[in-house]
Amino acid sequence: MSSPTARPHLLPDRDAGPPDEEAQLQADPRLQQAIRLFNAGDWYACHDGFEELWHECQGSMRPVLQGLLQIAVAQLHNERGNRHGATVLTGEGLGRLQRCDDHALGLDLERLRQAASLWLRALQSNGETIGLPQPHLLRVGEPSR
Repeated sequence: MSSPTARPHLLPDRDAGPPDEEAQLQADPRLQQAIRLFNAGDWYACHDGFEELWHECQGSMRPVLQGLLQIAVAQLHNERGNRHGATVLTGEGLGRLQRCDDHALGLDLERLRQAASLWLRALQSNGETIGLPQPHLLRVGEPSR
């Protein structure tokens, strides 16, 4: 029996049948915290949160989480002046997210892909990134900021 303060886990209960990984993730407070940190621009901390969940996933949400954490780390690299690292990880994260459902995890991934594409084009052309909108994770149907 787990305690009331135990963290949710993504490993299936042997007697419960196939788990709905996406529903479990959406109910996991660690995902909500990682999203808040992403939207606050706390790239390192949100990466840690997404990575922890990514390590626990086995199914179709694994590449979604990996894409999100790669976009976050790309932003961190850019802030630290590592343009090459930012370019590579933005491209890798965007590539993973291109293959994901537009509404995976209840997030509007299409808007995130659009923002990441702007960043990638600017990075690849050695253009200016100052003034580009920071990538945000918006819920499906949530108005843009």
